[in-house]
Amino acid sequence: GGCNLIASYPMSPATGVLTFLAQQAREFGIVVEQIEDEIAAMNVAVGAGYAGARAMVSTSGGGFALMSEGLSLAGVMEIPVVVHLGQRPGPATGMATRTEQGDLELAIYSGHGEFPRMVLAASSIEDAFELTSRAFYLADKFQIQVIMLTDQYFLNTFYNVPAFDLKGVEDRSFLVNAHEGYRRYENTESGISPRAVPGSGPEIVGVDSHEHDEWGHVKEDFEMRTRMVDKRLRKFKAMSGESVSSLFSGQEDYDTLVISWGSTYPMVREALEILDRPGIAHLHIRQVFPLSEDILQYMSKASRLIMIEGNATGQMAKHLKLHTGYVVDERILNYRGLQFSVEEIREALEGLTG
Repeated sequence: GGCNLIASYPMSPATGVLTFLAQQAREFGIVVEQIEDEIAAMNVAVGAGYAGARAMVSTSGGGFALMSEGLSLAGVMEIPVVVHLGQRPGPATGMATRTEQGDLELAIYSGHGEFPRMVLAASSIEDAFELTSRAFYLADKFQIQVIMLTDQYFLNTFYNVPAFDLKGVEDRSFLVNAHEGYRRYENTESGISPRAVPGSGPEIVGVDSHEHDEWGHVKEDFEMRTRMVDKRLRKFKAMSGESVSSLFSGQEDYDTLVISWGSTYPMVREALEILDRPGIAHLHIRQVFPLSEDILQYMSKASRLIMIEGNATGQMAKHLKLHTGYVVDERILNYRGLQFSVEEIREALEGLTG
């Protein structure tokens, strides 16, 4: 149970994650596998998770689309998997070496059926280190799939950073032994069942792609089906206590709130610093789904909301409306394949707040 597995099929712009980790695999004590295709990569990660490994797959939008069936498999088996999704412009191959934030809805709604997952988006390289560690912890604790969103601009950005502090890295094991009477899918109040790996005790650790009872046995039982769906979805309440907070900057007394997510963070921050106008604050979302609970309190204090994101349809703005009821007043969107510049954000905000 102490192994870590990175499985991937090289796909721009996520290729760098695989190549870097492969170079460092011996030092980091991890297994890095280049798999024959994305479907196999996800299934290998699910199998590794069943055996007790901490598993991650790294891909881009087209590869993630192929992984969606395996994501559902992990969902019904309640196997923790971390998925890194490096976004690029679609549809199809789109602009394979350019950037966009067009896969937010894909990440939130991927996979058939209803099962809990978490979607995170890093704001900086330092933040990516912290959030990836957090993603493994959350996946293990809640036995869910955690999707980490980046994009081509983010992945191809490099700058010097101080050495990462490893003291706060959570490396706790949530595994138990399959003792006598152990049931893999025990119907608990939190929805989180005790997770054992095969061979850790006398009982069988049953898993299956079908709906199953508490032992993991397949049955077509309608009451059992409702019970198991409810059990899995109860995890959302437990997950709310482990929300990843948003980044807020600006005066506490504001009327205009600028909202962003992902790799746009440094450009928006600099643009607002240059603009230097009173009454404007900045909220940067790091936990995309389910939305972190601090977002509502920040949005409720504003009389005007401005969304900045790198897609054509305002996917985060729609997401916020659905889950908070607040409608974004203005959208600054960019979907040409290049990242936002500080200047264009400043000019757009100047026009909207002049």
